[in-house]
Amino acid sequence: MSASTDTPHRSGLVVVGLCFLTIVFDGYDLIVYGSAVPSLLAEPGWGLGPAQAGAIGSYALVGMLVGALSAGALTDVVGRRRIMLSGITWFSAMMVACALAPNPELLGLFRFLAGLGLGGVIPSAIALTVEYAPRGRRQLYNALMFVGYSVGGVLAAVCALALAAEHGWRPLMAIGAAPLVIVLPLAWWFLPESVGYLLAKGREDAAATQARRYGVDLAAMREELSAARSARAAAGPRALFGKGSLTATLLFGAASFCGLLLVYGLNTWLPQLMRQAGYPLGSALTFLLVLNVGAIVGGVLASLLADRFGPKPVTVSAFLLATACLVVLSQRVDTAVLFVAVAIAGLGSVGTQILVNGFVAVHYPASVRATALGWALGVGRAGAIVGPLFGGWVLASGIGFQWNFYGFAVPALVGALLIGLVPRAVRHSAAAADDLDLTKEESTT
Repeated sequence: MSASTDTPHRSGLVVVGLCFLTIVFDGYDLIVYGSAVPSLLAEPGWGLGPAQAGAIGSYALVGMLVGALSAGALTDVVGRRRIMLSGITWFSAMMVACALAPNPELLGLFRFLAGLGLGGVIPSAIALTVEYAPRGRRQLYNALMFVGYSVGGVLAAVCALALAAEHGWRPLMAIGAAPLVIVLPLAWWFLPESVGYLLAKGREDAAATQARRYGVDLAAMREELSAARSARAAAGPRALFGKGSLTATLLFGAASFCGLLLVYGLNTWLPQLMRQAGYPLGSALTFLLVLNVGAIVGGVLASLLADRFGPKPVTVSAFLLATACLVVLSQRVDTAVLFVAVAIAGLGSVGTQILVNGFVAVHYPASVRATALGWALGVGRAGAIVGPLFGGWVLASGIGFQWNFYGFAVPALVGALLIGLVPRAVRHSAAAADDLDLTKEESTT
């Protein structure tokens, strides 16, 4: 009997849990900037204005875009495990650099460099979660893994409530280095390499050992790898921009732009907007906490509703709810009503983007689905970069705090209209539901 046969079985949920922890700190490092903005604007000697603060908030997102593209190319060469380990180390180290930044220019540079690592771990976290989750629950576990982004937002708000008023923004950035002592050691010992990567590299024995150890269906993995290669061969821009697909492709890209503009715009500026509306720092940060709790609960519930009633009506409804709640936030109403509105706005931002991705996944046939998701998420990343800039521009205009919320309500309403205009799919595979295991929750961040 071989040594590989003697290897004890391990739960793939350990892998899913490590990916979840990574995304928690990924979310923390991005959302904590919004918690830090009020303190940054008051930093002695810096003279930061809203427009410059918004630009710094966007630098990390530019870095994420570059990091995600680079990691996508490197993962086929070095493997997903190495990308995860190096990405965690890199973004943690850069958060220490952010905490020590002596001026706004270097803070912006370090935020960009941190974004390289933050964006780099996301594709590998998706792939490893899908691969090692229980086969019949891939979609659910992938969605739950991505809830880690909003859990990170909750953590950022809680830390800010405890530290920001007395200690400012630097400790908040320093906490972003926690993965070096919490996640990295666990990932070093317990995170396996992707079975799919080992198969793609022709390392059949290593793939078989890993599959036995974690209960991965090796035959199914070989079929998926073959299907993915065929899909990549058949996919291309012509399939998305040809007759019958052009309208939906443009609408999905624009809707993803609106969705991610809301996600990153609100997470960056909500505390400062609430301060401008007259709330003290502690109360303003509590609104950020509620926003991300609403995103966690609402995102999961909305996905369940989309499975039952279809993605189009649920996505349109989520965008419209976000629009209505942002209008409510512009009014001076009871604080309890504002908290409810902020929680629903969490669904209308993070939750809506999950729904947009799911709608794209079921709209296109399997042969072009990955290409369609890549297009929608690529355009969406532009919205993520614009979101913090947009909030800074509106805030710097000085036209009144109400217009800050109106400014974010407009892309929410536009998103609802765009999704409502998506035509019926020209082609629709009967096996689309099965294919969703690999694609439905590809990314929100």
